[in-house]
Amino acid sequence: MLHQPTDNAPESPVPSFELLPGAPESPVLLHVPHSARAVPGDARRGITLDDRALERELDHITDAHTAELAERAAGLAAVTPWRFVNRLSRLVVDPERFPDEREEMTAVGMGAVYTRTTHRGELRPAGTDPEPLLERYFRPYARAMSEAVAGRLAATGRAVVIDVHSYPTEPLPYELHADGPRPPVCLGTDAFHTPPELTRAAREAFAVCGETGLDSPFAGTYIPLEFYGRDARVSALMVEIRRDTYMAEPGGAAGPGLDRLATALAALVEAA
Repeated sequence: MLHQPTDNAPESPVPSFELLPGAPESPVLLHVPHSARAVPGDARRGITLDDRALERELDHITDAHTAELAERAAGLAAVTPWRFVNRLSRLVVDPERFPDEREEMTAVGMGAVYTRTTHRGELRPAGTDPEPLLERYFRPYARAMSEAVAGRLAATGRAVVIDVHSYPTEPLPYELHADGPRPPVCLGTDAFHTPPELTRAAREAFAVCGETGLDSPFAGTYIPLEFYGRDARVSALMVEIRRDTYMAEPGGAAGPGLDRLATALAALVEAA
């Protein structure tokens, strides 16, 4: 199932996001929001970086190979999970940010529409109106993700969102909470939507990858706002993988660690 912006602009041939069906009986939705590098023309025009600088920024900001990780895990799981994959870079919009004053990352120019880079340089001019990108990309994504979760609830009576991310070995200047531990695997949790048994299952599944920490250097997890803090049938966990465990940094090729991670993620899917 493909979704793309509604005005059919020829400059945006890449689908914005994709819902890849799993087994009808699976409640699990692997969410991959930051794996892509594509920046369509309408989003590129507002960016002040030249092509070389933009490629460097994409190396730092992209959770490289996480879509492949989710695909491999889905293929290994006994019951195939559903996958919701962002096909555009988070430099277009970041679908996991709040689009309003609740978003703390706005303080460093990295709200739903980024104006600053990972190194706190200019990405878009100060005062850039985010509304065109929010309307074209952010809101359709949010609606489709809500529909995907609702579909799992209707089919199985519950939904388990597993948010698949990666993070750099060394902190980048944009990080607001860079002083804490940076374990091989960080699990981001939510007090309402992350039950202890889900966290425990993740710790057990990823034990083969080394130390597993909680909420450092990144905390929380993604829940569509329609369900956030309201529906306990929707559980969620963020899986943040330190990049040196599976790839060359920044933006390099994947290594053999990806296979181990895929096996661990598949084990979590089965436990969930």
